[in-house]
Order: sequence, then C-alpha cells, then structure tokens
Amino acid sequence: MSATLNPQAPKQWVVAAPKKQLIVGMGDMLVSNDASASLVTYSLGSCVGVSIYDPVAKVGGLLHAMLPDSNINLDRAATRPFMFVDTGLPAMFHAVYTLGGLKHRIIIKLVGGAEFLDEKKIFRIGQRNVETTLALLERNGVKLSARETGGRESRTVRLDLSNGNLLLDLPGKTPYQI
Repeated sequence: MSATLNPQAPKQWVVAAPKKQLIVGMGDMLVSNDASASLVTYSLGSCVGVSIYDPVAKVGGLLHAMLPDSNINLDRAATRPFMFVDTGLPAMFHAVYTLGGLKHRIIIKLVGGAEFLDEKKIFRIGQRNVETTLALLERNGVKLSARETGGRESRTVRLDLSNGNLLLDLPGKTPYQI
C-alpha cells in the first residue's frame, strides 16, 4: 500500500520554518552571506543602525554604533571598533567586501539617531551619530538609499539577507519597510 498526498489537508498542518535570526548587539556588527537568515538589532535610540546589502552576492551587514567618534576612547575603539561610527562603519564595509560584496552594488540604509534622553540637546548624540555616518559615506563616495533618523522613538531593525529588505519596528506601530 502506498501513501498519497491529500490536497485537501488543513492548512494549519503546514508550517513554514522560521527565518534564522542573527542578533547584533549594542555596539556590535555582523556580516553574513546566509540568505536564509536575517540580521536583527534592538533598541536603536540615539545609536545608529547602518545596513549594507549587495543584491547580487546576497551579502549584508548590520552595524549598531553607539557613539560617533572613537577619539574619546582609543583603547575602547581598539577592542570594540563597532561601538563607534568612525571605526565600525569602515570595518563593516571591509567585511562585506571580504564576502564578495562590491562597492558599486551595495544598498545602504540608515536608521536611529533619536534624541529622547537629551531633551536640552546638550550632547546631541543621536544627531552627531547621523552626521558622522553621512559625512563618512559622502567622503567615501557612497550614496545612502534610505534613511529614517531622529525623532524620539526606539527602533528595532531587521535586515532580510535573502532580498535586502529592511524592516523597522517601532513601539505601538505596525512594522514597515524602508
């Protein structure tokens, strides 16, 4: 007796495997060419999240940088370069290139840089993180594809490595792509 497939089987029996999530911690970075995964970082407040993606090589990276300038603590920058925009961003680009990404094909998106803990705007960490990121990209001849920065909300970011979609999740709102 042979088994046959029943096309009338209830749909609740069919469950898609969840996408593998690789978590990017605060002050850290991940690069991958695993198209079955997504890179995720949580709680981007004044920090910035920079995603880069090469749609041909299907390689991408996600940086969660906390501070704009490593000159405030060069020892820390030596051990944790991704904590700073000026050291973390170039390192992420080089890591993407190592996995086959090419500069002329990459898609870059920037999120974060909120200002909700600095109401008197003394430190302006979020704004300075955004400004440093934009200046560094411009200085290296790289164009930004999308940007959602500023405001007073924390963001969660997911980069889908199968297609480069960047999904933003803000408290109390429906997740959306930029």
